[in-house]
Amino acid sequence: QVQLVESGGGLVQAGGSLRLSCTAPNTTFSNYAMGWFRQAPGKEREFVASISRNALDTAYGDSVKGRFTIYRDNLRNTLSLQMDNLKPEDTAVYYCAQSHRFRSYQDMAENRVAAWGRGTQVTVSS
Repeated sequence: QVQLVESGGGLVQAGGSLRLSCTAPNTTFSNYAMGWFRQAPGKEREFVASISRNALDTAYGDSVKGRFTIYRDNLRNTLSLQMDNLKPEDTAVYYCAQSHRFRSYQDMAENRVAAWGRGTQVTVSS
């Protein structure tokens, strides 16, 4: 069973930065595209970013383009999300996600996800 474990959430002031990490110890990490989603209270889960298996291609949601950067380390089975210039509207629970095996990172932008982490809270104060 896939286990995705997020870390790095917390409280930050607007304009600040946070980096989220996700580890996937029980998987052949490079076989899967990976991504991040978020869900704010009272809102639907939203696509944030995804990255291809070889880390050469990425996709971002419109609301985070130019501020967030997704990257991965296939040797350490680790996915990361660098979040800069944070805004109060970025406040949400952030979820690490894994694609179906060998599927494209672009599939994740359409909510085609095979496994989810439990989430980590990010709160941005104004």
